Amino acid sequence: MTNRTPFGRIADSAAAGSDSRSTTDTTLQKLVDAIAGEVAARVKTEISVHLRHAINSVQPVLLNVKEAAVYIGRSEQAVQHLIFQKDLPVVRMGRRVHLDRRDLDTWIEKNKY
Repeated sequence: MTNRTPFGRIADSAAAGSDSRSTTDTTLQKLVDAIAGEVAARVKTEISVHLRHAINSVQPVLLNVKEAAVYIGRSEQAVQHLIFQKDLPVVRMGRRVHLDRRDLDTWIEKNKY
């Protein structure tokens, strides 16, 4: 039974508000859980794709002149010039010339300002 006094109505509406707040909190929690589950599933998928790509893409240690040029951002002729000047050490296999990625990294570090 609803009380006719202003205080009674406030008390009744507070009790009703408490029930609706509880229902709203439960609904919001379900929504948050659903969103969190969806985000977790998407992140897991993305991580799986990146891990598979990382495992399948083993980076070679030795690069040919063309690959080395791309790696350090120079032209093939510029890399050949650095080899001729003995600024970059090479690994020779027959007539083929290869450059060690670590030597290229060292050269990059040495030429930073």
